[in-house]
Amino acid sequence: MNICIIGSTAYQDKMFDHRYQLEEENHDVRLPAFDGHQEMNEYQVCEYNRSLIEWADEVHVLWDGRSTGTIFDLGMCFALKKPLKLIYLNRRSFHGLVLQMDEKTNYITFPKV
Repeated sequence: MNICIIGSTAYQDKMFDHRYQLEEENHDVRLPAFDGHQEMNEYQVCEYNRSLIEWADEVHVLWDGRSTGTIFDLGMCFALKKPLKLIYLNRRSFHGLVLQMDEKTNYITFPKV
């Protein structure tokens, strides 16, 4: 199976560990975040990532909820109707912080729907 791994570069070790595990299972794996894009501009990087997402049978995601590049790639996966497999999600986020602040301080109110 062709698998493209996308995610936050902050999880490089987790991403490479996952890649090695998949390769041991004889999958063909691409990890575009670490392919070296020094000669590419932002548009070219997005085209490159899209080509790997198109190539993939499945896209695996490791994400912290903050990486805008990963959000963009997830949008491409959605548009291309690619199957996604969540490998790691750091549930700590700004959204979570705001909810916790509300619980502790009651300063934030949400409109009733």
